[in-house]
Amino acid sequence: MHNKIAVIIPCYRVKAHVLGVIARVGAEVSDIYVVDDACPENSGDFVRANCSDTRVKVLRNEQNRGVGGAVMVGYEAALRDGADIMVKVDGDGQMDAALIPRFVRPIAAGQADYSKGNRFYDLTRIGQMPTIRLLGNAALSFIAKLSTGYWNLFDTTNGFTAIHAGAARRIAFDKVSPRYFFESDMLFRLNIIRAVVTDIPMDATYGEEKSNLKVSRVIGEFLAKHARNFAKRVLYNYFLRDMTVASLELVVGAALFIFGLVFGGIHWLRGIASGVATPLGTIMLAALPTMLGLQMLLAFVAFDVANVPRRPIHPDLADDGLFVNRP
Repeated sequence: MHNKIAVIIPCYRVKAHVLGVIARVGAEVSDIYVVDDACPENSGDFVRANCSDTRVKVLRNEQNRGVGGAVMVGYEAALRDGADIMVKVDGDGQMDAALIPRFVRPIAAGQADYSKGNRFYDLTRIGQMPTIRLLGNAALSFIAKLSTGYWNLFDTTNGFTAIHAGAARRIAFDKVSPRYFFESDMLFRLNIIRAVVTDIPMDATYGEEKSNLKVSRVIGEFLAKHARNFAKRVLYNYFLRDMTVASLELVVGAALFIFGLVFGGIHWLRGIASGVATPLGTIMLAALPTMLGLQMLLAFVAFDVANVPRRPIHPDLADDGLFVNRP
């Protein structure tokens, strides 16, 4: 069965690159949605005036909504127009639109609900990535594994993605983080609906384009949102939706670990203050719960790693609108 493919290109300060991105979109794509996110360079008007591709539809946000907000606008328009698979490509030229078939293939084959790029797959090409960006992405990817539950993925901040319409309809677009946390927040919400996500090897091109992201401004926000999403994911998957031995390991393990640390810390400080050595029994009473709690927490993590979604959801979803914008 033929899948109608749509491409969403959010635009903010990418006037110098967006036409080149559009030019590389292949014939397999039916519609291209250029979303001018209140761009000060008037990217939308520029595309209208200079692009003759009849597939292009220009959308405009009157106020800047961030990359996530712009993509959600594109998703909504593509769904209204009957798209089966939606691909998000940035307008800054760092993503090769010629790779779109590679992102679509596992979704069209019923092997995944969502695909995303991985710039770390080819170790011989990693040297092209700026060092600070390489280290930052590696650190964020590890934190995102914990918060999203997709331990099989890397480069979680990569914005080259594709999603099946059936999976997209089960995402509450108004709850997705609208700005730079968008990619990680999408993965968290995909895990909640048990969607299958796969990595797609790709190379990134770094030229003269400038990123609008200031790491120093968002690092605190990112960490707070990852912590929030981890807590919500654990609550949903291990206590509300289902309860397993891993639920018990998490609760008992955390209680033992915290008790051991607090009990041991109190007696250690008392020993320093009094100058009297802490009795061996007290040391063991602190050490045993700490070690046992740590073992149980590691067992929970091992279970969580093995609990990555394996069965795509979109082949089982009827395209009848029953799942539109569920949380």
